[in-house]
Amino acid sequence: MGRALSLRARPAGVFGVAFAARVALVLYGAFQDRALLVRYTDVDYRVFTDAARLLSQGRSPYLRATYRYTPLLAWLLTPNVHLCELFGKLLFISCDLLAAWPLYRLLLLRGLGRRGACGYCALWLLNPLPMAVSSRGNADALVAALVLAALYLLARGRLACAAVAYGLAVHLKLYPVTYILPIALHLQRGAPPPAPAPAPAPAPAPRRARASALLPALCSRAVLLFAAVAGLTFCALSLGFYRRYGWEFLEHTYLYHLTRRDIRHNFSPYFYMLYLTAESPWSPALGVAAFLPQLLLLSAASLAYYRDLAFCCFLHTAIFVTFNKVCTSQYFLWYLCLLPLVMPQVRMPWKRAAGLLVLWFVGQALWLAPAYLLEFQGKNTFLFIWLAGLFFFLINCCILIQIISHYKEEPPAERVKCD
Repeated sequence: MGRALSLRARPAGVFGVAFAARVALVLYGAFQDRALLVRYTDVDYRVFTDAARLLSQGRSPYLRATYRYTPLLAWLLTPNVHLCELFGKLLFISCDLLAAWPLYRLLLLRGLGRRGACGYCALWLLNPLPMAVSSRGNADALVAALVLAALYLLARGRLACAAVAYGLAVHLKLYPVTYILPIALHLQRGAPPPAPAPAPAPAPAPRRARASALLPALCSRAVLLFAAVAGLTFCALSLGFYRRYGWEFLEHTYLYHLTRRDIRHNFSPYFYMLYLTAESPWSPALGVAAFLPQLLLLSAASLAYYRDLAFCCFLHTAIFVTFNKVCTSQYFLWYLCLLPLVMPQVRMPWKRAAGLLVLWFVGQALWLAPAYLLEFQGKNTFLFIWLAGLFFFLINCCILIQIISHYKEEPPAERVKCD
């Protein structure tokens, strides 16, 4: 798995095929929405369009029920109302493709040749899951493009630009906020070492020494600059929309996602517990307690792997999605866009990697079978959905363990110029 995936096709050819496939899916979706009972377009896309229509009328986008996003997204999709309803889908597939550009440049910076980098990018560009999700009208491609742009700009040392991209990504979706600790730890490596003690003293324990040196290092110029620019970007957008829409902006854009207790069936191992305790006074506390395993694992991953920022962010996202109290198929895109950056450093036999991939799809299929019976036939299969979700949870944990155990921090031997 660590060997470079080489393609004979040029990057422009791979991008062209990926673009044509996504446009074809958008056009097919328009046909299916008109001709078939089951719609191709994601229900959230209709929510986005309705919110954009409200904005174009000078009204609040939050008058549309279930709109739980920043008004910026509705503003971006106002051409859905004035030009063409497919505009948003074309925007999302364009961001899907744009995400591959910083991905490609990062792979070059990490030591791969152009053919090898193109081969790994093809795992994103020609992946049917991102194609389907973005062409159905899901906006997560916007965040993926911003996250990858931030990582690329950080790798090039352009901290201010990276911070703007990162702050915008957090404004659109909250999950990238978990990257702030590994980013800070990664940037503090450039801080000057602390001055030696004037007189010899008993050496503290290694852990205490590292902990005592951590706080001053986190106050380095690079960390403070990144935090200030990212915070300013996030706060400027948030304050601007708060002045316009008031408390409902904070409630629907941020607070809802922190206190959300989704009792509908999803991949999360917590969903059945939250479903059974929906009317219990303990339900809000259980929802908050579900964050504790995430917090512990994310902190451990940050301290262990911050030197390789791309790998650490991949672990963060995979852990966050796997242990989240709400998990749907579109969440998988959050870490799949980072997977091509990780694969060159994961020295896993191809047979084992293929077996894990098959197991991942089998876990989803086992979950989808009882979910189909519940949604389309009205059968009470909640227990079977939960058991299948637990099995899928174990599969994801197993895959993460295998990736970590086969990860090698040293870059590939081949080095090339990236410019």
